[in-house]
Amino acid sequence: MSQFDLVRNLVRSIPKGYVSTYGLVAKHLNLKSPRIVGWALRGNQDSTIPCHRVVQKTGTLATNFSLGGWQEQKRRLQNDGVIFVSERQVDMHKCLFHFTKN
Repeated sequence: MSQFDLVRNLVRSIPKGYVSTYGLVAKHLNLKSPRIVGWALRGNQDSTIPCHRVVQKTGTLATNFSLGGWQEQKRRLQNDGVIFVSERQVDMHKCLFHFTKN
């Protein structure tokens, strides 16, 4: 299984109402860089992969969300029930998903 497949499978486990970060996904999978996570999710067209649930470490939305910009990412997250503390920043205290090791 490729690194991209591992990323996409893990991102599928983030439930509605929660987000994770590029760095936490990378750390959980023992990847060398969070950039690999971004590359794996860039241009995602598979509706079973909720790539909109991955944000920057501060909770800030990606400026280059590939499926319509940060406004579309925010719309999708709001539809999921994610809480925001500002226009482009998720409330990480309430919405950060913690992966568990198997």
